[in-house]
Amino acid sequence: MYSLKINFEQKGLETVTLENVAADQSLLEVLLDAGIELHHNCGAVCACSTCHLYVKKGMEHIAELSDKEEDFIDRAVSPRIESRLGCQCELKAGTGEIEVTVPDQTQFLGE
Repeated sequence: MYSLKINFEQKGLETVTLENVAADQSLLEVLLDAGIELHHNCGAVCACSTCHLYVKKGMEHIAELSDKEEDFIDRAVSPRIESRLGCQCELKAGTGEIEVTVPDQTQFLGE
């Protein structure tokens, strides 16, 4: 089980910490289940970059970056070295702490 700290770049949103997060699910699924919006225009099949987030801590607890994911991260708004796609961040079996930052979701059309 993991502890997941979620920071937000969007003004007015406070940091959220989720406890007892189970493995074998993606960070996108965890956030959506917790009622936290993270766009995923392609339906979570690694065909866009809207579920882009920054993994600040705990990268070792997440599935490795694939070539396909890396290609789509390059298309994301403001990619950084710690950029990942939430739909591809499958949590490995284990325990630990993970910290992510969700980019401002108002930058996408329709917000």
